[in-house]
Amino acid sequence: MTDLQIAKTVTLKPIIDIAKKFGVPADSIEMYGNYKAKIPLQFIDKKKADRSHLVLVSAISPTPAGEGKTTISIGLSESLNRLNKKTTVVLREPSLGPVFGIKGGATGGGYSQVLPMEDINLHFTGDFSAIEKAHNLLAALIDNNIQSKTNSLHIDPRTISWKRVVDLNDRALRRIIVGLGGTTSGVPRETGFDITAASEIMAILCLAENLMDLKTRLGNIFIGYTFNKTPIYARDLKAEGAMTVLLKDAIKPNLVQTIEGNPAIIHGGPFANIAQGTNSVIATLMGMSHSEYTVTEAGFGFDLGAEKFFDIKCQSAGLKPKAVVLTTTIRALKYHGGSDLKSLTEENLEALEKGIPNLEKHLENIGKFGVAPVIAINKFESDTDAEIEFIMAFAKRKGIRVALANVWQEGGEGALELAKQVIEIVEENKSDFKPLYDWKSGVKEKIATIATEIYGAEHVDYNYKAKVQLEKIAHLGLNHLPICIAKTQKSLSDNPKLLGRPKDFIITVREIEIAAGAGFLIPITGDIMRMPGLPAHPSSEDIDINEAGEISGLF
Repeated sequence: MTDLQIAKTVTLKPIIDIAKKFGVPADSIEMYGNYKAKIPLQFIDKKKADRSHLVLVSAISPTPAGEGKTTISIGLSESLNRLNKKTTVVLREPSLGPVFGIKGGATGGGYSQVLPMEDINLHFTGDFSAIEKAHNLLAALIDNNIQSKTNSLHIDPRTISWKRVVDLNDRALRRIIVGLGGTTSGVPRETGFDITAASEIMAILCLAENLMDLKTRLGNIFIGYTFNKTPIYARDLKAEGAMTVLLKDAIKPNLVQTIEGNPAIIHGGPFANIAQGTNSVIATLMGMSHSEYTVTEAGFGFDLGAEKFFDIKCQSAGLKPKAVVLTTTIRALKYHGGSDLKSLTEENLEALEKGIPNLEKHLENIGKFGVAPVIAINKFESDTDAEIEFIMAFAKRKGIRVALANVWQEGGEGALELAKQVIEIVEENKSDFKPLYDWKSGVKEKIATIATEIYGAEHVDYNYKAKVQLEKIAHLGLNHLPICIAKTQKSLSDNPKLLGRPKDFIITVREIEIAAGAGFLIPITGDIMRMPGLPAHPSSEDIDINEAGEISGLF
């Protein structure tokens, strides 16, 4: 059966029952129908959160279809609950870009899903729409100020760094001209669109600690310069108040349920290849306030989402993860060992052996943060006993914990061994989290640390545009900000064709975007784009609805 067909076999519990199980009074949640709700921020208790055990689920470098971090995260949370450990899984919200593009949604799969999956994968509670509107309101205010003859800040249109956003993959919008149509239609200038998941407002929402912190961060958004070189921020346009109003509900985390009827929180949705790749600080703290164990995930491979989770989110919010689950698939290792995508279902121990260095590098990277890992082999039907045993033997030689997880087919029952391994790591106090770099270090030093230590690069090269932007960052006094590198997820390098564990490569920084409101810098490497395009045959071709309102083709 498909994920959607499996989801349809489940009788959902009313969200008020899930709220009670989570530990929030049913009459305090803000309901969005019978099966979705928002939780007021007053139910975050940092003292209780400090006692919760935070577990991060990451992965090796993925194949184009992904390796199932969300499925493992959900399955692990189900298993921990089965072992009488009160557990909440905290995830990101899906973007419509992948839903209608190629990668699909972000609600897990098989018997490890969060429900109602159709709603979550589509408009959900409107958070993405609110982020989009707040972002584009600022864009409209900028162009309006340029046009104004009575209230102008004298912004130089050539310096504006703020684009517009839309939650779809649309390569035609990467570069556009606005303001055409004569003197009443604005001042013509070049700009473009990013996907909503890459919006700085998405990043801000996911790092804000409360409503007023959100408002302050929105005011700190850097826009550009005046003609006399004075920096302009959103607060100079008096934009932060109205933007915060648009986000007053979006800042509240969303409560739903797993397929086995356990609480799940889903909030925020930045991608990990072009943004920080983790759910909101508020959602994580909410889960930790009401759970003994809190399971969360970070997008794409450990080199992307997990590094940013540790160096940006954990440092910002004072979080200390207790364990890392490294999701690993046999098909991905064979892919990194040279197997063609079409032959990944065939046994190939030679390719598996050649692909193992990718897993080995990610394990080394976890060790740099002082957190104990466990390898989760996300089982697929095509995996053979010999291939599974090969990874088990590798882990044994390395002294790394490992467990086979069959959560797609078995749900929580399929990850009990994994859950036991996680509990042992936590109870034995195996982890002592430390960040990779000090925020106070120089910008180039921080970038070089990530590139050499995590990616394995020889050194970092900077294009002329990036060098100019380094000077701008220094002039604005933003050298102290952490780094959020935009890089391909397909390789440890910035070249998607370099699979496995590449060595002796150079990372090239093309430009550096300033996200002063979010509180980080975004070096953009390789050919990475912050507005993806659709494939030749997007997933939208298979999605349909009948007269009865029944959806088909949605995974």
